[in-house]
Amino acid sequence: MIKRTLMLAVSLGLSACSSPVTHYYTLQDTAPSAPAQSVNAPFQFEMLAVRMPVQVDQPQLVVRQDRGNLAILENDRWSAPLADEFHDALTDRLERQLGTRDLAGLPKDTQRPVLSVQTDVRRFDSLPGQYALVDVVWSLGLRTAGQPRQTLTCASQIREASGPDLSSLVVAHQRVIDTLAKQIAATARNWARGTGGCPS
Repeated sequence: MIKRTLMLAVSLGLSACSSPVTHYYTLQDTAPSAPAQSVNAPFQFEMLAVRMPVQVDQPQLVVRQDRGNLAILENDRWSAPLADEFHDALTDRLERQLGTRDLAGLPKDTQRPVLSVQTDVRRFDSLPGQYALVDVVWSLGLRTAGQPRQTLTCASQIREASGPDLSSLVVAHQRVIDTLAKQIAATARNWARGTGGCPS
């Protein structure tokens, strides 16, 4: 009887000391990373750093509870810093949309134009059961040998419906990044040809 009581006490003690399971999430999707287009892009591409609001640029997921309250979910975390997650996910989508690899920090062909993309995320809102929203200002720069550097600055606000669970919320943010990449890529191709500006 004493032995059984001791074992039960040890078991309860171990249960009390065990920590909750931590879940990790990513903004990367499951599609292959190879460029989707078979033709070469009319420019080389480099993805610059992403700026992210400090309120949400945390290891943990930060979700809105109402208009004024945020909740930091200690046991639900990004697999990398959120700015890096967003950067890498957007880079992957742009590589597929543009049909060329990101050459940031790598040697480039001096005879071909270089398109740079920089994003400044103003809002990264997460409301489980409602929506995922990103409000971002993004800039394109085009460098061509012997010509002045050209720039174009645009803004996008994209919202996707979300289910009540966190996995659904993260997938909604993945769809937001899909849409953003399509907008940036389409604008970049048209702008580089001199046939368009920011999306309406």
